[in-house]
Amino acid sequence: MTPVVALSIAGSDSGGGAGTQADLKTFAALGVFGTSAVTALTAQNTASVDGVHVTPPDFLDQQIEAVLSDFDVRAVKTGMLATAANVTVVARRAAAGALPNLVVDPVLVASTGRPLLEPDAERAYVEQLFPSAVVITPNLREAGRLLGSTLSTVDDMGEAARELHGMGPRFVVVKGGHLGDDSDAVDVLFDGDKLILLRAPRIASANTHGTGCTFASALAAHLALGAPVPVAAEQAKSYVTTAIAGSAAWRLGKGHGPLDHFGWNA
Repeated sequence: MTPVVALSIAGSDSGGGAGTQADLKTFAALGVFGTSAVTALTAQNTASVDGVHVTPPDFLDQQIEAVLSDFDVRAVKTGMLATAANVTVVARRAAAGALPNLVVDPVLVASTGRPLLEPDAERAYVEQLFPSAVVITPNLREAGRLLGSTLSTVDDMGEAARELHGMGPRFVVVKGGHLGDDSDAVDVLFDGDKLILLRAPRIASANTHGTGCTFASALAAHLALGAPVPVAAEQAKSYVTTAIAGSAAWRLGKGHGPLDHFGWNA
């Protein structure tokens, strides 16, 4: 049976745990054929991001065109876009209706704290890309940065999701994995009408590199397979939880290690 196709528009992680590499692993694990358009090369491992080389916007657009002109893409996930010019490239495609089931993970900073987006690109996200997104998936830090606030409770996450929904996406998921005051890891989904809490047991693990990328790409994969957004989000949450648990005992790298994308330890 011919697999459905999803497209990752994201940065490359030389450590293999996040970015395009995580997206393609996630797509494959969920039975979706993955394609990619690389927005930037990073010199990166589990401990640090040591360098970033951004793809010129015209070549990023050429990569996207090469995929779209040849494959029946059913869902698209964006990760690190790096510059306002690259956000604009993706936004133009999205506004033209060429990027179905668009999941926007607004990657603003690395988990190490290094900025991964030009300051003026944040406005481009809000003004150009969010209105075309089916769902956006900011984490606590990203949602707070976009709104100029600090999120420290699940109630804060819900209010942030409502505010971010006003920027144009059809759905918002605020990821609460970094919220450490609950025995559960809680994400908040807002569908424009009601808030839905996505709960899973919090897994004790230092190996959490690429969780945001993995969640967004799992969500896109399930959309490509035909699931509605709330169901896709629940399934993505379950997949990430299992992947974190699977790699909890791994010792790959000196920092925050990667996830068990393929269920090797399931």
